[in-house]
Amino acid sequence: MKQNRNIGPRMSVVALALAQAFAVTAYAQQADSNTVVVTGIRASAQSAATIKRDAMEVVDSITADDIGKLPDPNVTETMTRIPGVQGYRYGGQGASPVGQGSGVTIRGLSNLTASTVNGRSYFTAGSREFNLEGAIPSMIAGIDVYKNPSAEHVEGAIGGLVNLRTRNPSDFKGFTGALNIGAKYDDLDKKSTPDVFGMLANRSNLSGGGRIGVLAAATFSSGIGRSDNNPANGGANYKRAIRADSAEYAAMANANASNSPLQPMSQYIGRTDVSYLANVATLPASATVGPNTPNLAGLTPDQIRNIIAAPTVSNNVFEETIKFQRRGFNLAADWRVDNTLRFYVDGNYTYYLYHQNYRGLNSVDGGNVQNLQTTPFNLTEGLANRNKNGGSDDVLTTRRLLGGSFLNSRTTTLGGDEHRPYTTWIAAGGVEWNPTPALYFKADLSYLKANQSQDNRSVQLYSKPGLFWTTNRLLDGAPHQTTFTGPSLSDPSNYLVQNYNNGTNQTFHDTGSALALDGRFVPDEGWFFSSIKFGTRFTKKTDRYKDYRFGVNLTTDGKGLDTATGANGISAATGHYTESAPDNFMYGRAGYSGGYVVYAPDNLLGNQVRTAFPNLGILPDNALAENINNRHSIDEKTQAGYLMGEFSLLDDRLKGSAGVRLVHTQGTSSFRAIDTSSGTPTPRDVTQSMSYTNALPSLNATYELSKDFLARFGYGRGMTRPDLGDLNPVVSVNPNDGTGGAGNAQLHALTAHSYDISLERYFSKTNYVAAALFDKEINGFINTLAQCATVPTAPLYKGVVPNGCPNGQWMIGRKLNAEKGYARGVELSGQYFFGSEAGWLKNFGVSGSYTYVKTANPVNMGTAAAPNVVQTQQPMQSKNSYSLSGLYEDNKLSARVVYTWRSPAIFNSLQVNPIDGRYIVAYGILDASVNYQLTDQLTLSINGSNLTNKTLNRNVGEPGAYETSLERQHYENGRFYGVGLRYKFGNI
Repeated sequence: MKQNRNIGPRMSVVALALAQAFAVTAYAQQADSNTVVVTGIRASAQSAATIKRDAMEVVDSITADDIGKLPDPNVTETMTRIPGVQGYRYGGQGASPVGQGSGVTIRGLSNLTASTVNGRSYFTAGSREFNLEGAIPSMIAGIDVYKNPSAEHVEGAIGGLVNLRTRNPSDFKGFTGALNIGAKYDDLDKKSTPDVFGMLANRSNLSGGGRIGVLAAATFSSGIGRSDNNPANGGANYKRAIRADSAEYAAMANANASNSPLQPMSQYIGRTDVSYLANVATLPASATVGPNTPNLAGLTPDQIRNIIAAPTVSNNVFEETIKFQRRGFNLAADWRVDNTLRFYVDGNYTYYLYHQNYRGLNSVDGGNVQNLQTTPFNLTEGLANRNKNGGSDDVLTTRRLLGGSFLNSRTTTLGGDEHRPYTTWIAAGGVEWNPTPALYFKADLSYLKANQSQDNRSVQLYSKPGLFWTTNRLLDGAPHQTTFTGPSLSDPSNYLVQNYNNGTNQTFHDTGSALALDGRFVPDEGWFFSSIKFGTRFTKKTDRYKDYRFGVNLTTDGKGLDTATGANGISAATGHYTESAPDNFMYGRAGYSGGYVVYAPDNLLGNQVRTAFPNLGILPDNALAENINNRHSIDEKTQAGYLMGEFSLLDDRLKGSAGVRLVHTQGTSSFRAIDTSSGTPTPRDVTQSMSYTNALPSLNATYELSKDFLARFGYGRGMTRPDLGDLNPVVSVNPNDGTGGAGNAQLHALTAHSYDISLERYFSKTNYVAAALFDKEINGFINTLAQCATVPTAPLYKGVVPNGCPNGQWMIGRKLNAEKGYARGVELSGQYFFGSEAGWLKNFGVSGSYTYVKTANPVNMGTAAAPNVVQTQQPMQSKNSYSLSGLYEDNKLSARVVYTWRSPAIFNSLQVNPIDGRYIVAYGILDASVNYQLTDQLTLSINGSNLTNKTLNRNVGEPGAYETSLERQHYENGRFYGVGLRYKFGNI
C-alpha cells in the first residue's frame, strides 16, 4: 500500500511507441531555439547530442521519439537512461515511493528536485514536485533535465530541474494527425488492458498575412499489474528459547495454566523437539549500553547465552493488484501576426488514478516452536543502535531465528482497496514581441489547479476461537518460505469479521498562479556580453488539506472483537462480501501459493460496508465527518528577478553566461491544534508566517579545446523550499512520556553551491563521449532536534516517566534547518552509431551512461543540547548505477534492448536503529522494444518490460557498514508485454 506524509503506473507501451509518429521539436534551451526534426532512433540520438553540445549550461534531454521507441512503460523509467538520474520501480513500473514527488533521484538527491512544464512551475497537489509516475508520455514532446540551472530558470531545484515540453502547432508543417490503439499484458496477473491516443494539428498562413496554428491531443491509458511480497518485521526482536524438557518450561506452564495464550504449553512438557520463545525486554535509551539492547536483569548466564534475535520472523503473504488509469488532453493555439508579434494559448490536463486492491494473510504465531532452528548472526551495538554510547562495538547476540514450526497459531486476513486520483490542470497564455532585431519581450500568465485524494480502506478477518494452524517458516534464501497446516484458509466459516479501517481518507486542493515577464537585449558589437537577458516573476501558491479517516469494530456490540471466545463476533460466512485471493502467490516460490479468504476489496467501495453492517453507525460515503483537528492551509507568495548576460570570446571558442536570480519568499501556515492547557480540550488555529530572500548567482562557460572537443564549467547556487508537511507549527505532545513533536512554519529553503566540470568529445553529429565531475555543497538540511520547552497548548508535564526536562517542560522534537551535507560524483556517457563504412554493423548502435555519486546526509539523532549527527547516504540513492542500450535501425525495422542497474539504496528514509531499517538490494532490469513499419503510415510496435523478472527486494539494515544478507521483503511483479499499431497522416 502506498502511503504519504500523513500515514503512506505504468504508461501505455503503445502510447509510448505512438510518439514516434510525430515530428517533434527539440529545444536546446528555450522555446525560441532552433528546431531539430526527429524521425528515428539515429535522428533522435543526434537531437540529444545537439542539445547537449549547444546548451549554455549542464543539461541532458530526451525527445519524444526516444520515449516513443523505448521499451519503457512511463517517463520515470525512460529518464533513468540519463546520467545522474536514478528511478524507482513499484509494482514493476516506474513510480514515486510514496506517491508524491518526482519519483526520480538526480545526482543522489531525492525530494530536492523541481518540475516545470514548458518552463512553468508544475506540481502535484500536496507537494512541491510533480508526481512523474502520472505523466503521460504520448502528450510530451521532450524532457529536459537541468542539473545546475542558470539564473533564468524557475528556482527550487538543488538536485535538478525536470522540464516537460508539450507539443505546439509550430512543430508541424501543416495538417497532421495520428491515431494509436494498443494493449498490454502482465504475466503474473494474466490480464490485459487497452490504450488509445489521438492528435490533430494544423498550421496555415492567413490571407492578410501572418500565420495561425492549432493543436488538440487526447489520450486514455489503463494498466494492471501485480506486486506479490512478504512484508516482515525489522528490529532486533530478542527472544529466549526455553526448551519444553526444562524445569523452567514446566514451571511456566503450570503457573500459567489458566492463561489462554500459554494454555497449550502443558501438553508439551518434557518434549525435546519443542521450545517456547519468550520475549526479552530492551533497555531504555538512557541505559549505559545504549537503546535497543536486551535487558539482562534477573537472567542467569545460561539464559543469557540462549538469547537470539528474530528479525523478519513475521514475514507473511501480501498480494497487491495495482491498477492505473491515465487520461489527458493538450490544447494549443498560436497566432503569429507577423515576424515581430506572436500570441499564444495552451492548456494541459492530466488525470492519473492509482487504484490498488490488496489481500493479506497473517499468522499470529504461537509461542511454542517445534524443531527450532537458529543460524549465526552477529547483532552488534552498531546494528542495534549505531553504538550510540561509544566504546567497543560489542556483539549483543551471535544467532538469529532461522525457522521452525510455530504451533497453535491463529490467522488473520486483510482485504483492502486504495483509490488515489490525481488531477492537474494548467492553462497559460502570453505574447512575444520583437519590436527591433535587438529587443525581445515576452509576457506569460499561467494558472494551475491540482487536486489529490487518497481513500484507503480495509476489513480484517480473525480466525474463530478453537481453530489453530501450524505455521512453518524458513527465514533463509530469497524468498523466505512459509506454509500452513491446519483448517481451510479459504473457508469463510472459519473466520469472524473484526474491524473496518478507513485508515487514510484525505484530500489536497492546491492552486498556483504565475506572471513571468522576460526580455532579451542584443547589443552592438563591442560589448562584453553578446546578449543580455532579464526578467521578473510573481507567483502565488495555496495548499489546502482535510482529513476524514475513521475506524469501526465490526462486531455485534461495536466493541473490540473478543478473540478468545468470539462472543461478540460475526461470522464472515453470514454475508456475501468475501472472496478468495489469487492462488499463484509469487508463482509458488515462497511455499504457500495463496487462495485464502479475504473481505473482497471491491465490496469496500461506496456504502457497501455501511449497508452490510447497518447497526454500527457508519456514516454515508458522501457525508463523512472531517477530523477538523488535522486541517491545514498554506499560502505562499514569491517575487523573483534575474539578470543574465551571455558572452562569446576568443573567436567564439569561449562561450557562456553569467547572472544572478534574486528570490523573495513569504508565506503563512495555519494548522489546527487542540489546546489542553486549561484542562478542557479546545480546538484553535495556530498560524505562523515566514519570510526569506535568496540570491542565486550562476556562471557557465564552455571552451573549445579543439574542433569538437569541449571543456565545460558550471557554477550555480540553488535552493529548494521545505516540504509542505514540514511547515506545521502545531506541537503535539504525549502525556505518557513527556515527549512531543512539531514542524516549523519558519523553516527556510535549503541552499547549495553546485560545481560542474566536464569534457565532451563529439566524433560526429550523433556520436560522442562525455565525462563530468560534480559537487553540490548543501546547507540547511532539515533535522528534528529535541529540546526542552513549555507548550502553550498543553499543561505542564506531570507524568512519572522521566523525559530529561525540568519544571514540567516537554521534550519537543522540532524541525530545524540544522546541518550541512554534500553530493559529489562522476558521470560518464556516450553513444555511437556505425555508418555505411562498417559493413553489416552499419545499422547498429550503442549508448550508455554510468554514475558514481557519494552523498552526506546528516541526521541528528541526539538532542539540541547533546547532538549526535550521523552521516549516511541520501535515501533512495545508489552509489553506482549504469544504463546500457543496444540499438538497431534500418528503413523498416528498429529495435532497442536496455539494461539498467543500480547498487543498494536506503529505502524511503533513514531509521534511528539500522536493525529497523530497510534497503533496496542491488538489481538490474532488462527491457526491449521492436518497431516495424508496415507501410509509410502504419507501424507495429512490440514492447517488453522486466524481461528477466527482477524486483526491488529489501534487506534488513542499510547500505555500507550495516548491510546484511537477511531479506526483509521479497517481491514478484512479473513481466509486462505490449503490442500496438500507430497510424499517422498529413505533413509528418
